[in-house]
Amino acid sequence: MLEQIAVVTGAGSGVGRAVARELAAGGWRLVLAGRRAEPLRETARLSGVGAGAAVVPTDVTDPDAVDALFAAAVERFGRVDLLFNNAGTFGAPAAVDELDIAEWRAVVDLNLTGAFLCARAAFRQMRAQRPQGGRIINNGSISAHVPRPQSIAYTATKHAVTGLTKSLSLDGRPYRIACGQIDIGNAATDMTASMSLGVRQADGRIAVEPTMDVADVARTVRHMADLPLEANVQFATVMATTMPYVGRG
Repeated sequence: MLEQIAVVTGAGSGVGRAVARELAAGGWRLVLAGRRAEPLRETARLSGVGAGAAVVPTDVTDPDAVDALFAAAVERFGRVDLLFNNAGTFGAPAAVDELDIAEWRAVVDLNLTGAFLCARAAFRQMRAQRPQGGRIINNGSISAHVPRPQSIAYTATKHAVTGLTKSLSLDGRPYRIACGQIDIGNAATDMTASMSLGVRQADGRIAVEPTMDVADVARTVRHMADLPLEANVQFATVMATTMPYVGRG
């Protein structure tokens, strides 16, 4: 059986680190991408693979850097079987008429253009390699369904990621390239630390929201990744059970 090779973006912390650790536990070989090398090396160490992982500092908004990431993956391991397209940012909360255009562009560049660039590079490699095919899992968000107040840039990009997922699924059919999306709600990471202090609700209140263990997200991604290419989880929502998502709020 061929080794399974996974590229994980945003792998230096949070969901990316948790998913990398879970994939390593399942026998996947890792290519870890993020802006800074040291957190990536720490992820490799925590995953129990150390130097067995390829650590590739990458700005996913830079097309040349993304191409170099996948070239490094192929040079090290010969192929790419999985992309966990995870790198992203919330951006600063702001009212629509007060959002600086530079902030808008920064969020769009990372969450959408970066996801596209990584998907494009993965698709190109998966189409060309033999055996042909692979899987792309995009990190969406609960915001791909419902927005939070003052989150227009983040919400718009996560709705767009859903379109990216559907188009990749369709265009990948002839080449055994599957694509799915995981929409995550309130996983406990550094990025969501404010949940325990209180976040703005739809009615303007500030309220503490429940969170869930990020390891539960990682196990879901591993389940999606371990399926044969003849099967696909198109969309999965994993959320803290009592977060204010289902119902009025």
